[in-house]
Amino acid sequence: MTAQAPTVDRGAHPAPAAGTGSTLPNVIRSEWTKLFSVRSTGWTLLAMVAATVGLGILASWGTNHGWNHMSASERASFDPTGTSLSGLALGQLAIAVLGVLLVSSEYSTGGIRTTFTTVPNRMRVLAGKTIVFTAVALVVGWIASFAAFFAGQPWFSERGIGASLSDPGVLRGVIGGGLYLGASGLFGVAMGLLLRRSAGAITVAIAALLVLPGLTNLLPGAWGDVVVRYFLSNAGQQIAFVHQSGNHLTPWVGFGVYCLWFVVPLAVGAWLMHHRDA
Repeated sequence: MTAQAPTVDRGAHPAPAAGTGSTLPNVIRSEWTKLFSVRSTGWTLLAMVAATVGLGILASWGTNHGWNHMSASERASFDPTGTSLSGLALGQLAIAVLGVLLVSSEYSTGGIRTTFTTVPNRMRVLAGKTIVFTAVALVVGWIASFAAFFAGQPWFSERGIGASLSDPGVLRGVIGGGLYLGASGLFGVAMGLLLRRSAGAITVAIAALLVLPGLTNLLPGAWGDVVVRYFLSNAGQQIAFVHQSGNHLTPWVGFGVYCLWFVVPLAVGAWLMHHRDA
């Protein structure tokens, strides 16, 4: 007599669906944990704040010290808000490096394969990374921007040339400083997506944000003026200035142009992330 195999009721314990637990809120929590489980994240954010505030204080002190030697035209165009936010030039580098590492570190360690196995929807992974990073970059960027502003103004107040948040354009400039730092971080994310190698992406980000904008001033003629006006940080940093020179874009237009500089490569990087192997 042949024994009959027991019948299993598969409907009582259905197999878990693929991708269960990989909803966007869960991905965001996972990316938050990954970002702050690395000690370098805290140090990089601290470096961004220190660089932004420290260089702003140095620029404010230097301007106060040399005020008596400035010409009448230099005094007329003086921008106490923009001077106290001079540290954005260094702070942007720290947050851009963190943006690069957000993506490239997972590719270099091979951890991205585990991430894509857990969350097959790669665009959901990118959305989670971008949401978490943008929130952190903006909050810390605003902390750095407001701290730099308040740390720099005492050097000007003793001469009666300081600025107040209630003055026209000042609050926009300080808030804009935080927006600029957040956008610089997203530029780093875009470079990390495109190149997937930390060293190369960091080199490109630093060159694009710090070195090349200054070199554009060497370009001759009217077309050189156009390049200066629309090139990366030359356009983006206008959001932090109360007074703009004639050859620069207005604050919000300049910031909008700067956003295009990271939105386009971020979109290309997202396409590459979706189509090429991990």
